[in-house]
Amino acid sequence: MNKSILSALLLFMMFISLDANAAPSLYVAQNWKAGVARVNITPRENIWMGGYAFRDHPAEGKLTDLWAKALALEDGNGQKAVIVTLDLVGISKDFSDKIRQELNTRLQLSKAQIILNASHTHTGPVVGYLSADIYNLNPEERKKVDDYAADLEKMIIDLVINAFSKTQPVRIFSGNGISRFQVNRHSNKEFLTKTGTTYLNGPNDYAVPVLKVMDANNKILAILFGYACHNTTLQLYQWSGDYAGFAQIELEKKFPGVVALFFQGAGADQNPLPRSTVALAQQYGKTLASAVEAVLTDEMKPLDSKLTMSYAEIDLPFARKPPTKDELTRIIGDSSSSAYPDYLKRKARRFLNTLETGGTIMSSYPWYPVQVWNLGGQALFAFGGELTVGYAIDIKRVFGQDVFVMGYSNNIMSYIPTAQMLTEGGYEVTMSPVFTTPYASTIENIIIDEAVRQAGQLGIPQYLSLKSKQH
Repeated sequence: MNKSILSALLLFMMFISLDANAAPSLYVAQNWKAGVARVNITPRENIWMGGYAFRDHPAEGKLTDLWAKALALEDGNGQKAVIVTLDLVGISKDFSDKIRQELNTRLQLSKAQIILNASHTHTGPVVGYLSADIYNLNPEERKKVDDYAADLEKMIIDLVINAFSKTQPVRIFSGNGISRFQVNRHSNKEFLTKTGTTYLNGPNDYAVPVLKVMDANNKILAILFGYACHNTTLQLYQWSGDYAGFAQIELEKKFPGVVALFFQGAGADQNPLPRSTVALAQQYGKTLASAVEAVLTDEMKPLDSKLTMSYAEIDLPFARKPPTKDELTRIIGDSSSSAYPDYLKRKARRFLNTLETGGTIMSSYPWYPVQVWNLGGQALFAFGGELTVGYAIDIKRVFGQDVFVMGYSNNIMSYIPTAQMLTEGGYEVTMSPVFTTPYASTIENIIIDEAVRQAGQLGIPQYLSLKSKQH
């Protein structure tokens, strides 16, 4: 046989062999489906901004656009789920419930199948109930905020429907990177970080969880990534996604055509330090994007096409009884140096009005959301509220360092401190938007036990059989 013909035949046989070897991977790829969509949620007018109690006037312009993004998933059995990421400081239970109820009606999605995660940017708009007490809005400004929230609900619902309309065969991979610009603000005074200190106290969780979604042409379709750190680099009066927004921008530049979605982790007691300049926000964004890129270009774990989910709302007890009329009256009238801030005094006035009109004040918080997904072997835990980092450490102690932990999901009602923090006091313990009393020290056990219970139902393996911690 002619040598050139023989060489061509050998090359052809090698090609067939390589293609056959690739077939199992391609088969797995076709069992997953995913769709991704985005919508610009930057307010069309300069309404009030959320995140800082010192705000005294509406926004003055835009540094970057704000986005809502949705990643719709469907496994080989037709099981569906969606993650929605939002460039917002937070969302309330009533806002979240309206969206999830409408998605149940229109797409038959249960609460277990929907995660709504806020990035907690402090340069985004006030949404819904957050305006009721924190800011002293006049009727005109309050109407603008309420109108924006109503429009936003519709945008998010349409966004999810759009994402599911775009589903296509994909492969999904997971991995974890690392980035260290978070500083534990509960354990470190910010002013000391500006004066040359060489030692910072913990605890911390430096993980950068990453989900990579690749289409049938082996191109990245979507990148879901997270970090546990407050989005508080900036305090200006211009719309911005803060460091998380800049990280998404960087990744979408690096991978044209990709939709990058950021989720906030257990970062309630973590700050980017130093902070307060646009240059620093951009730096942290680039740093986080580089950590994500390192994960994407390294070996990642392929996920089986099987999706199971669980969700519950549990009761978190308070440490003391709700305040009485007399106590609320004293709080409102206190002008001492140790007085409550104005936004909590406004909350006290509302509670006092509730009591004077025959109502009652909650003696616990009965709607705390805990959610667990088993995403083809990748465990994902989503918690409500401003979750402090100790919860991520607890979960990873039980289930391993590679699990994903989300805070700020589905309902942001207050800070969620650990039992240790509750003994120490401090801002995250006492400055709660719920405003009755601090939580009872048992809430950490209650929340972790519920997460462990749900994970067991979904077959997520434990690396440590952890009984409730005794505090």
